[in-house]
Parts: sequence; C-alpha cells; structure tokens
Amino acid sequence: MENENQIMINESAKNDEQSTVNEPTAVSIRYAGFWMRFWAYLLDLIVVGSIERLIIKPLFRMLEIPLVEFNMFAPISIASAIIFYLYFVLMTKYFNQTLGKMVFGIKVIDLKNDKLSWGTILFREWIGRFISVTVVIGYVIVAFLPKKQGLHDLFTDTSVVHVER
Repeated sequence: MENENQIMINESAKNDEQSTVNEPTAVSIRYAGFWMRFWAYLLDLIVVGSIERLIIKPLFRMLEIPLVEFNMFAPISIASAIIFYLYFVLMTKYFNQTLGKMVFGIKVIDLKNDKLSWGTILFREWIGRFISVTVVIGYVIVAFLPKKQGLHDLFTDTSVVHVER
C-alpha cells in the first residue's frame, strides 16, 4: 500500500512538472526604438496642430484675440502649450498611449508597476519632455540605450514598448 501511494505521488509530481514545462513563458518585452517613436511623435504633432486649427484658432478669431503675436506669453502660445501638454498627459494617463503610439502599436509602461501614476505621467510628459527638448540628446539616447529610454523615461523609470496584437 505504501509503495502504491509513493508511485501515485511520483506520478502526480511528474504531471506537475510536465504542466509547468508546457506552460508558455512570459512574453518578452520589445522596446520601441528611436524611429518608431519619432514617427509616432510626428503623427501626434499633426493631431495637436489639427486640434489647434479646428478649435483654438476659430475660437480666438471669434473672440478677436490676436493670432500673430510672436512671444512666449502671447495668448495663442499659451493656448497651444496647454493643448499640447493636455493631449500628451491625458492620452498617456487614460490609454498609456497617444494616437500616434496607437497607430504604430506602441505604448508607455512603468518599469516598476503596471499602472502609470499621475505623478509619473506629469513628470514624464511635462517636465521630462521639456528637459529632453532643451537638451537635444534627451531624445537621441533612445537609439543607444538597451531599454530604448529617452531622458524623460530615465527620470520616471518608464519606457515605450510594442503592443502585442
């Protein structure tokens, strides 16, 4: 009887080992490179520009607010900046991707957690992006780092990855 129990336990252990061997392994992460992110960003700029042309400029014309001032604190400059940052912050918070990233099948992930926090997104999309633009190398380093992170990604421990379809 004891031998039969031992045989049953051994067979059960073999079945458990086989089931773990046959289970699929975790999906490997494919980081999005410089060019993929570049094209997604260009598409996002087209979207933001379209929003400005369809909503902001007609509204400013209707309210007779000048559109031709060329300084940082002109009403049109401030409205454009607000639209730009709102677009990137809200799209990243609610979808983990902008429309450009959706088209190219990539999304932003937090390398520590599954869910991006408001603090992470605000720092990445607002302060980190400002620094990355100011220091030109902030975007170029994406091509050379193993996790394809820009300077704004390094600050917030995020990266952009391909979405498995």
